Amino acid sequence: MTRTIVARLLTRENFAEFGDVLDTGGANHYPINGGKAERYHDLATAEAAGPQSRVIISIFHGTPYDFPLQLKMVERHPFGSQAFMPLSPRPFLVVVCHDTGAGPGEPHAFLTQPGQGVNYPRNRWHAVLTPIGAEQDFLIVDRAGEGTNLEEFFFSDPYEIELPR
Repeated sequence: MTRTIVARLLTRENFAEFGDVLDTGGANHYPINGGKAERYHDLATAEAAGPQSRVIISIFHGTPYDFPLQLKMVERHPFGSQAFMPLSPRPFLVVVCHDTGAGPGEPHAFLTQPGQGVNYPRNRWHAVLTPIGAEQDFLIVDRAGEGTNLEEFFFSDPYEIELPR
């Protein structure tokens, strides 16, 4: 049996319980470099726990998915947060779940707006990187170090994720 979820537009308010929205819409910004740049400060906290841990910065190149998306699996990272910031103004899909103690709960789907990224805290169940419509590059801030920092969960019945019309 397939269960359908329609993605909502991502906002700071509707995503707050799942993580941080990375964009320039917040109030915590100020001019730097003699007024030639604006710093959007302290948008999220990068977490790195466990043996030999450190925060790293990478670039991922993602291939778009077909929609409606058949969501069969989510993952989480017990030792570190994970931030995704697109390097183009294209939207991407964000799917997150609360932890129920026995695994992920029902997924919540969000569609980013141009210039938005997200930061998942440690242990937040989320779908894999999901570009829409075209290949896309992302700046990723996450954790490296010893220990297994990836858990995957496969749903017994997939969810079908639709984009808003």
